[in-house]
Amino acid sequence: MSIDYEKEYDNRGRVPEHPQIFARWAAETEAYRKVARGAELGISYGPSPRQIIDLFPAPNDGASTPFAMFIHGGWWRTLDPSMFSQLAKGPNAKGVTVAVVGYDLVPTVTVAAIIEQMRAACLHLWRRRQQRIMIYGHSAGGHLTACMVATDFKTLDPGAPADLVPAGYAISGVFDAAPVLKVSANQDIRLKDEAEARAVSPLYWKVPAGRVLDAVVGGAESSEFLRQSKSIVEAWRQGMAKTRYEEIPGANHFTIVDPLADPASAMTARVVELARQVAAMKI
Repeated sequence: MSIDYEKEYDNRGRVPEHPQIFARWAAETEAYRKVARGAELGISYGPSPRQIIDLFPAPNDGASTPFAMFIHGGWWRTLDPSMFSQLAKGPNAKGVTVAVVGYDLVPTVTVAAIIEQMRAACLHLWRRRQQRIMIYGHSAGGHLTACMVATDFKTLDPGAPADLVPAGYAISGVFDAAPVLKVSANQDIRLKDEAEARAVSPLYWKVPAGRVLDAVVGGAESSEFLRQSKSIVEAWRQGMAKTRYEEIPGANHFTIVDPLADPASAMTARVVELARQVAAMKI
C-alpha cells in the first residue's frame, strides 16, 4: 500500500484546532515569562537576531544544578522560542535550569546550518556554565535533539567534553529526512536529493556507545511519526546507545508537549530524571 506522505506529515492539517492550541501556548508562555524569577531573555549566541537563548533558572541555581535545553519545532521553518517558555515550568519547579533556544529558519538557511547553530548554542552554554546539557525538543526540535546527542563536541571545541550532550528526550521527531523530499514543505526546507536528506538524518549517524535517547510520540499521531521514533530507537540501540520508545496515549503532534508545563506530569519527571543523571556525571 502506498503512503500518502503529504497527509502523513501535514500535522496542522491533521490537527485542525492547531490555531487554538497555538493561542493557548502564547497565553501560557506570556504568563510564565511574567513570573519566572531570574529569567534572562534574548541572550545572543550568534550573529543573527534569531540566534537567542531564553534562560529560566531553577530556584537556587548554581554549579551543581541540573541543566537542560529545549529546542522548538515548526518544520525548521516557523515558530520561535518565545512561544515555549512555559515548557520550562515543569522542570524549573523540580530544580532544573532550562535554556530555550532559537535558530534561523529555512529557506533563509539550510537544515545543516540549523544543526550547526544548535551546536554553537550548546557550546555557548558550556562556556557560560561549564555544565553538560540534557536536551529535550519537539518535532524539528526532536530531530535537532538527536543530532546534538550524536555530536562529538570536542571536535568543535577542544575545551568541551566530547559528550557535552550525553542524553536527549526527543518528542515527535523526524530522524529520517528522506520523506521530506516527498512533501510540499520541502519547497522551504529545500533538501535537494536523497544524499542531502541522509546527511542531515541522525537515524544514520554513528552514535557513541552509552549516549541516551528517549523517542516519544503521541498516540494520535500519524503512522509515519510513530515509525520515525521507533526507527531511531531500534537503529541507535544497535550502536549501543541507550534508547527508549514511548507513545503518549491520545496526544496529537501539538498537545504532546503540554505535560512539560506541569511539574507533576510523568513527562516532566522523565526529563528531570535525565537532567539529574547528566548533572551527576563528572566533568
